[in-house]
Amino acid sequence: MIDFFEEIFSTLKQNKLRAIMTGFSVSWGIFMLIILLGSGKGLEHGMEHNFAGAVKNSIWVYSGRTAKAHNGLKAGRTIRFTNEDYDLLRRKLNGVDNISGRLYLYDDISITYKNEYANYRVTCVMPEFNKIETMDFTKGRFINQNDYKKFRKVVVVTQPVIDLLMKNTKDDPIGKYIKLGSIPFEIVGVFNDPEDKTSKKVYIPLSTGQKVFNGGNRIRNLAISTQATTVAENKAIETQLRNILAKRHRFSVDDEKAIYVNNTLEHFKQAQGAFAGIKGFIWIIGIMTIIAGIVGVSNIMIILVKERTKEIGIRKAIGASPSSVVRLILSESVLITGIAGFVGLLLGMGVLFILDKIITSMIEGGADQMNYIFNHPSADFNIAVTATLVLILAGLIAGYMPAKKAAAIKPIEALHDE
Repeated sequence: MIDFFEEIFSTLKQNKLRAIMTGFSVSWGIFMLIILLGSGKGLEHGMEHNFAGAVKNSIWVYSGRTAKAHNGLKAGRTIRFTNEDYDLLRRKLNGVDNISGRLYLYDDISITYKNEYANYRVTCVMPEFNKIETMDFTKGRFINQNDYKKFRKVVVVTQPVIDLLMKNTKDDPIGKYIKLGSIPFEIVGVFNDPEDKTSKKVYIPLSTGQKVFNGGNRIRNLAISTQATTVAENKAIETQLRNILAKRHRFSVDDEKAIYVNNTLEHFKQAQGAFAGIKGFIWIIGIMTIIAGIVGVSNIMIILVKERTKEIGIRKAIGASPSSVVRLILSESVLITGIAGFVGLLLGMGVLFILDKIITSMIEGGADQMNYIFNHPSADFNIAVTATLVLILAGLIAGYMPAKKAAAIKPIEALHDE
């Protein structure tokens, strides 16, 4: 066995350029496939991050201003949502899981804890809101029904808010009081926003915000999670919603300026469709690169056998069997493609690892927009290994036909070959 490998390495050493060119075509094919697949995964993660802030089948409704006259009413009327809109949709809108009204306390409010303070926008929401917008809680809980019904002065904030207000203390934030303006609110929950870990959000019960900050019964917009699994189902709920609100606020159903509706599932499916096309293109390019490597191996193996016709004739003349000739040529092919494929695999995975570290460092350094474009590029290791094995198999097939042909040549004919 040792002699067999020494013979293979001796042959490769005598034909360094040929071995290097064969290996390079294989390595490049595997390397490019991994880089392309990793890049595709990075784009996919970026696309998914754009929808990380809410459940995929959510609908967001914003009040606007009418653009069309309707039933004797002039265009230009401002539509204002109230608690009655929430109650009406809760009763009449079918196919819905959760609904929450939202009210923003405009003009950033001064938020203080001991000697630390900051100005942030405070958002008033209902208990169902954390089932519509995704939140990763690190401590405590979200606003509950008792908080809402009893007008409790409780607040839920993101971790960056705590990091700023309590940076000089080791206090456990749960149960501590911070002032919103001049009014103390108890911290009941701390969470991270999965869409943006640097986000500084402050939530209080909508009922409390309306009562304490003179919000009346106003709601700025509505967030809804549906039971829909398809775009068609979600669009049907959207149509039903428009009809209900159009009737209540007396605007034309087809007046798109009266209310703005953001159908998350529709946008998500559109993004998925676009990415499926990109992913298909990446696979086509990757497969074509692999095929180019296979063709390169095939051509070089044909040239290899042609160059060694006399050598093969001599081997046969001194007693080498046809099977030993075939085995020698195939072994060279497998050795080259195996080592080169493994090198290409390591290089590809290494480049993706370094790229991931660089992008992660950029995001942590404040370039959060990268999260929405390209993040965590990675390739499936099983796919990379499978591609390498396919190339090795291709090397076997590529070498078998010329090897079999060479093994069938009579020694006298081989010795006379020029």
